[in-house]
Amino acid sequence: MEDKVVLLDFWASPFGMRVKIALEEKGIKYECKEENLPEEKSSLLLQFNPVHKLIPVLIHNDKPICESLIILEYIDTVWKDKFPLLPSDPYQQSQARFWADFVEKKLYSCGKRIWMKKGEEQAAAKEQFIESLKLLEGELGEKAYFGGETMGLVDVTLVPHYSWFYTYDKCSNFNIEALCPKLVEWARRCMQFESVAKNLPDQQKIYDFVLEIKKKLGLK
Repeated sequence: MEDKVVLLDFWASPFGMRVKIALEEKGIKYECKEENLPEEKSSLLLQFNPVHKLIPVLIHNDKPICESLIILEYIDTVWKDKFPLLPSDPYQQSQARFWADFVEKKLYSCGKRIWMKKGEEQAAAKEQFIESLKLLEGELGEKAYFGGETMGLVDVTLVPHYSWFYTYDKCSNFNIEALCPKLVEWARRCMQFESVAKNLPDQQKIYDFVLEIKKKLGLK
């Protein structure tokens, strides 16, 4: 019997993007159900993630798995034969988890403050965001990918944020590529993977989406 895999997602979410990249690199057939966020949440989402009520949710044979990093590790454990996200060495695994967790805790919250806030709050968010990117550049070093010769957990976790870089540049009048050229070069290298290129939305589309949200919220 073939596995039934359903993903509850929203197109602009970097958290959902990373799950789709992993699923497709693993060659897993899945159905994507798009949520109509932020306006409403489907009964399916509320049923399968009643605690946080957030996407993404992976439903594998009618069993839900929530939180994108947990979903990635679940995918890597269940479908282990292709495209391993984690290295085999326990120490290297710990480092990959550390940096994936770093991305999880730093980038989205700083990025949201960049496009939602102004003045000192925005300036502080910009400083923290670039500091985080520079730390990630240092970890990348001279490697092609954080995973070494090919993408791994950190790459899949981080690269969806690239689709938001243009928005951050436009909303805060700075240039991420000029400040973190190695990281942008790495992101473009990742974009050569079909799974990444097809699942990262056009950066202008993300920016237009953010402008609509700002308008609805009365933010200028």
